[in-house]
Amino acid sequence: MVHENCGVVGIFSLGGENIVPYLIDCLRSLQHRGQESWGIAVPKKLPFKKTGLVSGSANEFDKLITKFSSNIGIGHVRYSTFGSSSLENAQPLKVKDLCIAHNGTITNAEQLSTMVGGCTFTPQNMTDTLVAAQRLVSILKKKDDMKAAMAILKNEMVGSYCFTFLTDSNTIYAARDPKGFRPLVLGLHKDTDTYIIASESCALSTVGAILLRDIEPGELIRIDKNGFKSERFSESGNHAHCAFEFTYFAHPSSIMEGINIYLARKKIGEYLALKFPIDDADVVIPVPDSSRPAALGYALKLGLPFEEGLLKDRYSKKGSMRSFIEPLVKDRKEINQNIMPIREMIENRHVIIVDDSIVRGTSSKAIIESVKQAGAKKISMVVTYPPIRYPCYAGIDFPSQEELIAFQVAKSEVDLDIIGNKVARFIGADEVCYNDNVNLAKGIGLKKSELCFSCSSGDYTPLGIKPDFGSRYQINDKIFVD
Repeated sequence: MVHENCGVVGIFSLGGENIVPYLIDCLRSLQHRGQESWGIAVPKKLPFKKTGLVSGSANEFDKLITKFSSNIGIGHVRYSTFGSSSLENAQPLKVKDLCIAHNGTITNAEQLSTMVGGCTFTPQNMTDTLVAAQRLVSILKKKDDMKAAMAILKNEMVGSYCFTFLTDSNTIYAARDPKGFRPLVLGLHKDTDTYIIASESCALSTVGAILLRDIEPGELIRIDKNGFKSERFSESGNHAHCAFEFTYFAHPSSIMEGINIYLARKKIGEYLALKFPIDDADVVIPVPDSSRPAALGYALKLGLPFEEGLLKDRYSKKGSMRSFIEPLVKDRKEINQNIMPIREMIENRHVIIVDDSIVRGTSSKAIIESVKQAGAKKISMVVTYPPIRYPCYAGIDFPSQEELIAFQVAKSEVDLDIIGNKVARFIGADEVCYNDNVNLAKGIGLKKSELCFSCSSGDYTPLGIKPDFGSRYQINDKIFVD
């Protein structure tokens, strides 16, 4: 079963503008959410899909803008959380007269597939998005009403989802799960009277649109020739916004739940400085790129020098890409090998390295080794995210405990200092200082109860599941992980 966490876009121009250029630009601005493939769809045509980065197909843009000219369309950039990278798995997907683009993970997709003839699928071509689309189409045959269909489907699905739907009858829908695990926003391009739905507000800024608001958890948006309509397919109680979005995944310029991501990360750094006042250090250095605001906040709070002591080689093949969302180990290593230390900022100094997270430990180990070779006399690593010891079933690639270094070295240990010491020995640092959930929530500016920390706490209550960490398969309402 293939799961994914990605970026989605849906655009409807009431002014009749050809929105394909907007789709392309929005997807390029969401490239940080998925680097494996991309695609667009307009009514009454098969979706256009390509592997690789959006910019890799720049020579086809003019032809694409003409061939797919439309005032309505959806788009997608893909990052798979499980499964192979292939054109077949690229989105949008089309089922009957419905196209779908999805950001999130439907954890009970195999169970859901039994409602739509699961035996016709194979593990190689089966995706959670395809299963959800198949099931939705089957419900729509009976209900012929998207709100009623989503109200049924949300009771059958377990997991996270932000959907954009496109019908051949020229209607766009968008739906966000009742817990709000993944982000989704609504914007307006005033000059062309064009509504834009996107995973993040940075996509709106790219095309000169304004952010109207977040799409609410449990909300269904409909846009057609008659205009914009908002309905609720589910009432939501406590939310469970992904904390990892705020520390790593989202673009720094985006506004999410009313919070600017850059400022939130800077504030997280300030709270880390209060928690870990390592005032005998000589310099604070971020791991590029997402850790920069937190490192700056940390340094300013303690009055320490902030320097760019680690730089990515932007001219290498994968120099501009994010290592965490690369599906293959060899590609992640290639990206991290191109993070180069600046010796003059490091040599004979006690260096504080600020990073957003330590997941598998391989990246951190390589970075620590390069900083040692550059002559650091002591290395402290301060981490904005708490120890990640449990798989994520809401769309982030933490698929098994065996891959998570904090679990490997510390198992069920709860003391963060002990966990940090054990991880430090593994990656070669003198010390590792982990943030905690309460401190992180303060930095973000949301209540801890409004955030999802299941990957660090092991509490999957927001998803309504109780995993058994013994196997990788899912049966009925339980998920089993290797």
